[in-house]
Amino acid sequence: MDSIVTARDDQDFERVAARAAARLGFRWFAYLKVVDGAPKLISSYPKSWTSRYFDLHYERLDPIVQRARLDHDPFGWTSGVAVPQGTKDQRRFFEEAASFGIQGGVTIPIRGGFGGIAAFTLASDDRGLRPECLIANSKDILHLVGLYFHAHLAARQSRQAPLAEPVLSPRERQCIAWSARGKTASDTAVLMGISPRTVTFHLENARRKLDAASIAQCVAEALRRRLLT
Repeated sequence: MDSIVTARDDQDFERVAARAAARLGFRWFAYLKVVDGAPKLISSYPKSWTSRYFDLHYERLDPIVQRARLDHDPFGWTSGVAVPQGTKDQRRFFEEAASFGIQGGVTIPIRGGFGGIAAFTLASDDRGLRPECLIANSKDILHLVGLYFHAHLAARQSRQAPLAEPVLSPRERQCIAWSARGKTASDTAVLMGISPRTVTFHLENARRKLDAASIAQCVAEALRRRLLT
């Protein structure tokens, strides 16, 4: 917890999770987040495997990701007994993962808003791995590791994300532009061919969007943010 709270970027998060995975007896970790069909991965897997994974769009057929979309509880998996009922492509996927040393692991599904999902995986190169025993003995710890990683990564990204500029409508920009030239609502109404009440309506909408206390401040904010160009 102390380490992940102080993590500043993806590399820091990767180091913290890799260290936690090793202390729990795993070789690798992988955090995959899918929002609007776009995957984001932070992992300690071999780079050759992750490059192949995305080059071939394996996130679309990965049985682990598909199961994470449906399950709420941590679940185990092994490459050696790769869902025999799965498709040919899914069986090949597990065979390829095993060729990179990935023999099995435990995955923690994480639900996101608006249909987004994430999966935190701890993986091993041990062919004798018995993930069901790990889950039975350490389910709470494994679950918390995945959830803490997801929550703190999301919090860090939200702090770093730039605030989106308010979107002013064409009419709102026109009204502000005329106000910036010293025109009254009545003047602007004549120039734009609309009623003074409609001009006031657009200016008030723009003022609220820019969180301004007055129309004068609204005009100043729009100019400062270059929203009229």
